[in-house]
Amino acid sequence: MSGPAPTPSDPAYARLTTLAAGASVATAVAIALAKLGAVLATQSLAVLASLADSLADITASLVTWLSIRIALQPPDRHHRFGHGKAEALSALAQATLVAGATLFLVVEAVGRLLEPHPVVRPLVGVAVMAASLALTVALLAFQRHVVRRTGSRAIAADALHYRTDLVSNGVVLLSLLAAARGLPFWLDPLVALGLAGWLLAGAFRIGRAAVDELMDRELPDDFRRRVRELVEDVPGLRGIHDLRTRRSGRTVFVEMHAEFDPDLPVGRAHAVTERMERAIRTEFPDAVVVIHQEPVGLEEERLDRLIARRRDG
Repeated sequence: MSGPAPTPSDPAYARLTTLAAGASVATAVAIALAKLGAVLATQSLAVLASLADSLADITASLVTWLSIRIALQPPDRHHRFGHGKAEALSALAQATLVAGATLFLVVEAVGRLLEPHPVVRPLVGVAVMAASLALTVALLAFQRHVVRRTGSRAIAADALHYRTDLVSNGVVLLSLLAAARGLPFWLDPLVALGLAGWLLAGAFRIGRAAVDELMDRELPDDFRRRVRELVEDVPGLRGIHDLRTRRSGRTVFVEMHAEFDPDLPVGRAHAVTERMERAIRTEFPDAVVVIHQEPVGLEEERLDRLIARRRDG
């Protein structure tokens, strides 16, 4: 049974995400060099297209590695909320690269349908593409483990990019096998076109999640409901309003206004607030909690009411 997921301040988080990003860069370089040799040996345009995609992988993996190093930096004078959104920026860049690589795959597939290209020494290409597939599968397994343990959006986006490679490498391998066995040339481009839609859908999901984080979208209703349950069980609290939540990397920010009896001493109100914060952080260790204290019944323009009015009309 696996233990609890490490938090961004945990050395295990930094070690896992940095190791995954480094493995991604090393894998991309190794695969690109192997494909360069295959292009020279086979004169295959399909392998050449795959090489171009691998060169894009190197760039994408370097972006991921850099974004993770930035995201792991603690808050400073200029970034008092931390650097967690660097991962969302990386995820957005990765989604864009995945979409671009997929569209390139579609163009290549259509081109191969319209104009077949002869391939020489296809078995050399088969060996290289099979090795590339094996390396990619191993990297994806490791990335999946890291994402499950850390929840890193940057590594999740990088894994999507390599799933694109898994598809494109498989298509090229089919093409080379078809050339070696004299099978119909149109098999691999049809497979590529069928899978392109799935890859574009995955890129859209990753990109939308990254945009939501960058735009400070509220966290899901289940999270907000659970936060309310945790704090409303604390004795001494009369109520809360203007609950706001957002995410930055692995850190979640929770803000609210807490209502107390007007005659409650400040020291006791502070003690209740401390218990509220501990209740939230016990269940959500990555949370940064900010609670504003005020007397119950205070007349003011509340955010909750303003949002409700805008929603209703």
